[in-house]
Amino acid sequence: MNVNDIVAEQIEQARQKAAAERRRREELAAARRRGLQARHANKLKRNRSRRQ
Repeated sequence: MNVNDIVAEQIEQARQKAAAERRRREELAAARRRGLQARHANKLKRNRSRRQ
């Protein structure tokens, strides 16, 4: 292995790590959106039941 191979391998590892972090952030954002939607739906349900 020469220096160029080592550098290319490090660059590929960095790309894979960045892609994994991006996927993780997207998954967390999606979970947060689902949680907020559920909280909002529950809030609307509570408000409707109070008015009746």
